[in-house]
Formats: sequence, structure tokens, C-alpha cells
Amino acid sequence: MQVKLNMIVGAIVTMFAFAASAQEAVVKIGHVAPMSGGQAHYGKDNENGARMAVEDLNAKGVTIKGKKVKIELMAEDDAADPKQGTAVATKLCDAKVNAVVGHLNSGTTLPASKVYNDCEIPMVTGAATNPKITQQGFKYIYRIIANDNALGAGLALHAANNLKLKKIAIVDDRTAYGQGVAEVFKKTAQARGIEIVAEEYTNDKATDFMAILTSIKSKNPDGIFYGGMDTQGGPLLRQMEQLGMTNVKVFGGDGICTAKLVENSGGAKTLANVVCAEGGSSLDKMPGGKAWKARYDAKYPGQFQVYSPYTYDAVGLIVDAMVKAGSSDPKVYNAFLAKEDYNGVTSKIQFEADGELKNPSMTLYSYKDGKKVPLN
Repeated sequence: MQVKLNMIVGAIVTMFAFAASAQEAVVKIGHVAPMSGGQAHYGKDNENGARMAVEDLNAKGVTIKGKKVKIELMAEDDAADPKQGTAVATKLCDAKVNAVVGHLNSGTTLPASKVYNDCEIPMVTGAATNPKITQQGFKYIYRIIANDNALGAGLALHAANNLKLKKIAIVDDRTAYGQGVAEVFKKTAQARGIEIVAEEYTNDKATDFMAILTSIKSKNPDGIFYGGMDTQGGPLLRQMEQLGMTNVKVFGGDGICTAKLVENSGGAKTLANVVCAEGGSSLDKMPGGKAWKARYDAKYPGQFQVYSPYTYDAVGLIVDAMVKAGSSDPKVYNAFLAKEDYNGVTSKIQFEADGELKNPSMTLYSYKDGKKVPLN
């Protein structure tokens, strides 16, 4: 009887030890993006990329310091709202996640980045492009996509040098992203001799642009730069067509540079006048872009937008740093993350001292026959 009791006690101890061991072997990676509201299609795409990376890593098997680990994704919704973004960041810090991929919007990423840095959890964004994100002196914050300085300047140079435009109006949605990329475009355009004939403002919930566009039309611009997202970009294009502004070029950053813009514009003729910019190479020119996109489309048909290759790489990059460090402790592996030399799907990823991507590329796109195509 005593022998049997000892065996039972031993089995229970072993079970608890196994449970503790299993718990220690879980690596939690947070992901944050708008999963509700008008920008949910971006958020779903981003989450798909991160989830695909987690599934790939778990299928392959990840070992940290000789111990097999399981990667878990903790997905959260910030609804593209700065206050909710900060609340979610606090929640992930309290949950003691090992890293965070996100956020999508610069307006949510800026306040959230301070939360993550204060609780010493690395955050890698592959979507938020406001330059201020990496100018705060935070050692736990990284970006793996070109920032607005590259996007806004690239579009302005194209407008001046290639299209030879003389007069452009600017509209922005007053978010950290929209305002930031518009300011860079304006500064570069003016330096190249382009006259900014109007500056108008809206918000990231607007759908009626008739008053703004009517005012702009009276200035007879060659082009309009829109700083904002495709949820507003689509109605803007429709209303431009309604006002007969079918010969006016439309410029925008990665916020409007999506497949969803085609749907949101309702097939407006003005879609053919759009020139937009994305950080990074086009999928066909990414090191692993074509093969990765084929797998993505098979898994998530019709959901691809822009940033999922970057969220995929962000997860892989973080786990690679953990493996090299022999630890998933943020305070240990962060130094290895800062020194990463990672061959991702999107590019070779290395960081500047401020967490900015080294040697970022930028691609211009237009829309032909309802499809987004690269110009360079």
C-alpha cells in the first residue's frame, strides 16, 4: 500500500513538474492592430501575417538554449484609437508577453511605444511609419519598413521630376500618420518648385469630401496629395469623379496603397490617376515574396492588403534573436535583436542605433485595370 501511495505521489509531482516545465516553455508574442472599425481589413491582414509566422515556427520547432518552446500569439484590437492602443499596450505588459508586433497606425504606436519601452518589452512595427516613433530614444522600439520621410519625399520627387507637375493641393486626416507624410511631401515638393495651392484637413472617419474638393477644384491643381487611409481615399476618388476632376493626379502613402482602395473607390475613373508609395520592395522583388504570397493566398484567400509580409518577418526576427541569445527574457535578448542580421521574406533586416531599418527601400505603385502594379 505504501509503495502504491509513493507511486501516486511521485506521479503527481511529475505531473506538476511537467506542467511547470510546459508553462516555462511558452513564448508569448503580442500582436496589435485595428480588428474593428473602418481599418479592420488592414488589421486582419497584419494578424494573418503574424499568425502564419507563429504556425510556421511551431511546425518547424524552435529550441531556445536546448529547450523546445511553443510560440503563442496574443492578438489584440486597438481600433486605430490612441487611447485604446495605450490600454492594450498596458494589458500586454501586465500579461508579461515576451515581445509585441505592432501597432499598425502611427497614432496608436507613438503612445503605445512608451508603454512597451517603460516595461522593457521589445516592440517591432512593420506598418507604422511616422519618423518620430524611432526618435524618442527608446531602446526597445524597432521598425522594419521605410518611414514617412522616404514615402513622402519619393512621391514628391516623382511628381516634380517625372510628371512635371506645377500645382498640388494637400489634404490630410490630422492623424500622426496622415499629417506626418503630408508634411514631408509638402516640404520636398516645395523644394522642387511645386506650388502648394491649398491645404485642407479632414479626419479618419470622414466620408464626405465635396466641400473640400470643391474648394480645391477652384485652384485648378495638377494633383492632390492625400495623407490618410484607403477608407477615406476611396470616397475621395469617387467624389473627385463626380466633380469632373478626372485629369487630376492623386498621391498618397502606404495608407491608401491597398487592393481595398479599388473596392472603396467603387470603380471610379480617378483610380487610374493614383500614384501611391509603400515602404519596401514590391512582392515580386522581395527575397521570398512570391513564394510567401502564394502560401498566404492559399491560407487567407482575398485578405492580403499591405503589411502582412512585415508582421510575418517581425515574428521571425524576434524569435531568431531569442534563439541567438539563448533566452526569451526581453532584457536578455533585446541586445541581440538590436544587432540582428536577419534574412527575411521582405529584405535583409538590420537596425540603425535608433531602431530604424538600415537601407530601407521604397516602391511606387499605380492602378491599371483595377489592379495595383509597381512603377519601379
